[in-house]
Amino acid sequence: MFISTAFAQTAPAAAAEGGMMSSLTSMLPLVLMFVVLYFVMIRPQMKKQKEHRAMIDALAKGDEVVTAGGLLGKVTKMGDAYLSLEVATGTEVQLQRSAIVQVLPKGSIK
Repeated sequence: MFISTAFAQTAPAAAAEGGMMSSLTSMLPLVLMFVVLYFVMIRPQMKKQKEHRAMIDALAKGDEVVTAGGLLGKVTKMGDAYLSLEVATGTEVQLQRSAIVQVLPKGSIK
């Protein structure tokens, strides 16, 4: 009377299987966006950092350089983390090696 007859249901098993597939397909755009982000932004940035580190390691006395602040000068003294830059005759500035952004060809500064 008050209890109705229960019938076995086979649909949830099929839905669970389809649910697994739909969750994978719904994650696919997220994975694709991360892959595109890696190749468009992350990888080029890592390459640029590696090139900058190699340039900093290759610095030597007498190199003409440009700093992040826009100063042009010639490297006169070098340490592990700092270097001295001659910006004018008799005027030296001490700065961090990482502040160098570009090494100029010899004879660029007159």
